[in-house]
Amino acid sequence: MAEKALKQTTFVWEGLDKRGERVRGEVAGASANLVRANLRRQGINPRKIKKKGEPLFGGKRKVRAKDIAVFSRQLATMMSSGVPLVQSFEIIGRGHENKGVQDLLLSVKNDIEGGSNLSDALARHPLHFDDLYCNLVRAGEHAGILDSLLDKIATYKEKTEAIKGKIKKAMFYPTAVIIVALIITAVLMIFVIPQFAELFSGFGADLPAPTRIVIAMSEFVQTWWWLIGAIIIGSVWGTIQFHKRSRKFQQFMDRLVLKIPILGPVLRTIAVGRFARTLGALTAGGITILEALGVVRDTLGNELLAREIDRVAEQVKRGEALADPLAESGYFPPLLVQIVAIGEQTGKLDELLLNAAETFDADADAAIKRFMDIFPALLILILAVVIGFILAAALLPIVQMSLNAGAM
Repeated sequence: MAEKALKQTTFVWEGLDKRGERVRGEVAGASANLVRANLRRQGINPRKIKKKGEPLFGGKRKVRAKDIAVFSRQLATMMSSGVPLVQSFEIIGRGHENKGVQDLLLSVKNDIEGGSNLSDALARHPLHFDDLYCNLVRAGEHAGILDSLLDKIATYKEKTEAIKGKIKKAMFYPTAVIIVALIITAVLMIFVIPQFAELFSGFGADLPAPTRIVIAMSEFVQTWWWLIGAIIIGSVWGTIQFHKRSRKFQQFMDRLVLKIPILGPVLRTIAVGRFARTLGALTAGGITILEALGVVRDTLGNELLAREIDRVAEQVKRGEALADPLAESGYFPPLLVQIVAIGEQTGKLDELLLNAAETFDADADAAIKRFMDIFPALLILILAVVIGFILAAALLPIVQMSLNAGAM
């Protein structure tokens, strides 16, 4: 009992003092209730009390891909500095502000202490550590170069997250423009056009064709808005579900996406860079080409390209060089094919692929910049024409009446 009573935990608290001012601090105690009671005896009204290391506001947060990238770099740095593996996990886990990351890393640490290899311990968390991650770690363990491969993993994760961030940034502005345009169009159709229609009904003259079209559209939207909403939501939901369940539909959609002007070349360049970086990292870890291709196919984010990788793998299995089926595919640029061919001839495939990945990443950055320069402007132009047509059609009868009155 005495030993249990002496067990103390550090708590972080926040509350209001006697003057009503916000205060916060840290205190050791056996439980949150005892800490709360002690604070009240000191004249403090506690509002939040958490164990140190937990977020003061909110509990466990989701483990993001960015968290895994940061962890990978931290682990690579500690391993290269000679810090033991278990101690590295302890330091990184205890020091992370996200309780979800803490639990994940400490769970991996406990598995390692229980006798598991690092790769096996990571593989128990497939949502956060994919096949690529685990295969590279396993290769590093077998070859005795875990610190070196962890550094490659960290670089890979950082590059991947950087590109994802740029894509999200590139898509944010066009998405916002579309949403605002839809809201403006809905307001015009539901509230503005009906007012003009009521005004025009007393003119006693035939309305121009564009005005009649817009009024008819407005009446349709007002009457069947629920059906339009249901069709849009149902179409989006159905497309998502069908995409999950049908590989042929996935390939069709991915082929369609790659053919979209401006956007398609951006996505293809990103996929090629990811292919080069992933294959280079895997082969650098001593993983065979066939095994590496099996992992690479799942990292491209495009079912059509994944199918091409399967076809390439089949031809490599039959004894062909990697460069030949890549060239026959037509989905991979000649530069990549040449680099692969030279790498196979010189035995430096991993090194050349990793260097090529830097080039393709730079091309992807330039492609994303072009996309951000062109696509939003094109989108605004299209939406301006649509909204301009609606407003022009609404004002056209008034303009015609003014011209007729002037002529008289």
